[in-house]
Amino acid sequence: MSTAVPAAGGTAVGPDPSPAPRPGRLRAYVALMKLRVVELLLVTTLPVMILAKHGVPDLGVVLWTLLGGTMSAGAANAFNMVIDRDIDRVMHRTRHRPLVTGALTARQAVLFASALTVASTLVLGLGTTWLAAGLSLAAIGFYIFIYTLWLKRRTTQNIIWGGIAGCFPVLIGWAAVTGGLTWTPLVLFAVIFLWTPPHYWPLSMRYAEDYSSVNVPMLGAVRSNEQVGLQTVLYAWATLACSLLLIPVAHMGPLYAVVALLAGGWFVWETHRLYDRAIRGERVAPMRVFHASIGSLSVLFLAVAIDPLLFR
Repeated sequence: MSTAVPAAGGTAVGPDPSPAPRPGRLRAYVALMKLRVVELLLVTTLPVMILAKHGVPDLGVVLWTLLGGTMSAGAANAFNMVIDRDIDRVMHRTRHRPLVTGALTARQAVLFASALTVASTLVLGLGTTWLAAGLSLAAIGFYIFIYTLWLKRRTTQNIIWGGIAGCFPVLIGWAAVTGGLTWTPLVLFAVIFLWTPPHYWPLSMRYAEDYSSVNVPMLGAVRSNEQVGLQTVLYAWATLACSLLLIPVAHMGPLYAVVALLAGGWFVWETHRLYDRAIRGERVAPMRVFHASIGSLSVLFLAVAIDPLLFR
């Protein structure tokens, strides 16, 4: 006899679906980790490790950090899917997630996420430093309890503060190499903190109907295009300004300075285009800003990696 499973808000969402056939089980577990999102986190981790070392860090430390970071982020994403499975089955873009399709049960997902949490902590602690492991555990807890359970369904500030979880990889990478923290990783933490809202708000504009259908107050779903556009412009400028702070703090060379200006300028330009179209009442293209945000951050952190190798 099946029983209804409580969702995040305490309402019953129906019985857990039956497990998928074994050949598709592995793919379902991988899908729980949302590796496309994890990939962006790793893009910010490795360059910070190079900057921390001012050269090429120990290969073993790099491998353990990237492995532990992947498992840590995957655990957080898996827990998120368990908590959000009630709204995932309503939203169009999430209907194919494994807990919605029946590829996995909630119990299987919780066990998997728990195992990843323990494994990632041990991998980082034993393979790098226990400070890195502790920061990883804090990131998982922040994403689950602060963002997913507390902020996401309650306030338009959800992405601003919930995005802090995605800033932890730069601290983890630095701590893995040095065993401590300085102002340099904190500046990079702030860069990602300021970058996250204008990165995600255009996506929330694109899927505004989805978020409205489940009463999740993402800014793009509850505010006008003009208001969202203005906020993306302001945060993009703040991101650019903060990225330039790394030059005096970390003694970055001319390569980083030029790239930071160009990459940040590209992001700012795209946000202005979005805002300009919005105030003119024209059709907006929010995904241009979304993709520009990813591209600009990736290029910026590539410069973070290359600059200390050229200007030591």
